[in-house]
Amino acid sequence: MSIVRLSFNRIPFLGAFALTTDKIALLPKRFHVREQIVEDALGVPVARANMHNSPLLGILAAGNSNVLVCSELLESEEEGRLTELGVRVSRIPGQYTAFGNLVLANDHGAIVNPDLPDEILKLISKNLGVPVERGTIAGVKNVGAAGVATNRGVLAHPDVSNEELKHISSVLGVLTEVGTACSGVKYVGLCLVANSNGVIAGRSTTGPELGRVESALGFI
Repeated sequence: MSIVRLSFNRIPFLGAFALTTDKIALLPKRFHVREQIVEDALGVPVARANMHNSPLLGILAAGNSNVLVCSELLESEEEGRLTELGVRVSRIPGQYTAFGNLVLANDHGAIVNPDLPDEILKLISKNLGVPVERGTIAGVKNVGAAGVATNRGVLAHPDVSNEELKHISSVLGVLTEVGTACSGVKYVGLCLVANSNGVIAGRSTTGPELGRVESALGFI
């Protein structure tokens, strides 16, 4: 396991711009970051991509080892690039775009924004290949921003309720702990990028916060 602190173009909110599964890590194009550091930390190949002509990969897409889900606004050229990289992508029709905020998933299950309609839940479940349930984290509907999930554990917004903790752990099949990142930011999904092998955290994340991250994500 490896955990490193980085910034992208001096921005510590890595989870907004990058995403990873247990198969590949995606970084935005034209962002200054040493790919080898990310590859060593996450233990997977690193590639560059954009979505919707935007560098906000972590906000626009969510997924697991099976597939990434994003909006139908993904351009054909962008989808082709991801396909070349061996990344399966499913475009979800409708008004929703920020699937990285709407979905918190691993290879066992997914929690999604409670406002999503049944037909969208069914599409997400079918494509990710896991059970999907609605939920919140600390009352926050955008669960992907309020949590970080891997196949080893979940780190959640520190104001999460006991009932929410139990629900998250039940659906995702791993233990859930709480913490912050980037010097007190509760929306940890915007600050961290993690898989079963390691974590990259915003450079402003403190030592005690890293300890909570390691514990929650099953590395100690």
